[in-house]
Amino acid sequence: MLAGLLFATREAHDRPGMLTATLPFAAATLIEYQARTAIAAGASQIVVIVSRLTPELIGALARIGKRGVAVDAVRSASDALGKLHPLARVLVIADGLVTTDAVVTALAGERDDTLLVVPEQAAGGEFERIGGGVAWAGLARMDARRLSEAAAMPADYDLQSTLLHVLAQARAERVELGPDQARQGHGIEHRAALLDQRGRAVLAASMAARPSWFDRVILRPIARLAVPEVARRGASTLAVAGAGGAVGLLGLGGLYAGWRVSGLLAMLAAVIVAEVAGALAMFRDEAPVERGIRVALLIVPGCAALLLGQGLGGAGLLLAMQLVVAGGIAERATRGGSRRPWWGSAPAYLTVLTAGVVLGVPVAALAATAVYASATLATAVEALRRQA
Repeated sequence: MLAGLLFATREAHDRPGMLTATLPFAAATLIEYQARTAIAAGASQIVVIVSRLTPELIGALARIGKRGVAVDAVRSASDALGKLHPLARVLVIADGLVTTDAVVTALAGERDDTLLVVPEQAAGGEFERIGGGVAWAGLARMDARRLSEAAAMPADYDLQSTLLHVLAQARAERVELGPDQARQGHGIEHRAALLDQRGRAVLAASMAARPSWFDRVILRPIARLAVPEVARRGASTLAVAGAGGAVGLLGLGGLYAGWRVSGLLAMLAAVIVAEVAGALAMFRDEAPVERGIRVALLIVPGCAALLLGQGLGGAGLLLAMQLVVAGGIAERATRGGSRRPWWGSAPAYLTVLTAGVVLGVPVAALAATAVYASATLATAVEALRRQA
């Protein structure tokens, strides 16, 4: 059993009276993001060490509990020990830590007590030195019994630092943080402004993991700017998705009325807004909403192609049908496994189609996009054959 041990004890340096753990981060709060990474690594229980229960923290803990895990707020090592299974493996996440799912999952898989470290000369001001030329990088994996050793220490000691030194004295294995992981926003931060910058870096890293050229070239820059701003204003995921849906309906109406350029531009804008809503849903762990958005992102470009083809006569409609069939099968064939960067996706097909119509060659745009979808399908099938 894996449990996450999180900390919500320190105040933000530039927000007096506000805990770092409740600062906005990646469409939610920092502690919700930390809990999400722990849950993604396999944690079925979250224990949070708190100094005081603020309204923001109570709300964040309630939202974490909706993700199907047990959540407990405690004030001491002995209280935490009482909430954990004696044989539990505990994933310790430092107060104010920002990192990626990959880093957390890798450390959670370690068998023995383990500390994630960085060279002392590369350590930021918030990384705590532990000797041997290294500093703690804010993540650790330990057995639950280490909490009993920390509980034996004086109560006025900082529990996070106490646990760190217990693990260091127990000669826990040390795993060094990779340079690529450090560049993806890993660090400890207690200032709201810099935490926002790290949030954008983490968001960009999550988008970079999606290999499609549409995600990298178009979506990632927009999402990096839009997601934190939308989250800061408290907009719900459904509200953003609804706005995208409204724009998409306007685009469909425009295409039906024969306004090809404005209709397709509106539908492309709707797809981008829906992708932003999907990123919000991902960071907020709203799985049903995210699935609904994924389905809509497949349907909308197909409807756009069929409406465009219908307005261009028989040849245009046949090309649109070929695009929809090839693109739909390719979407199934490219799911799972590694994707090539040039392979198409529903938003990518809509982008190519829109570009051709804006240039004034709608039939050629349909033909080129249908060929693109067919090429994606053919190479995806060949890739599946090689895997078989």
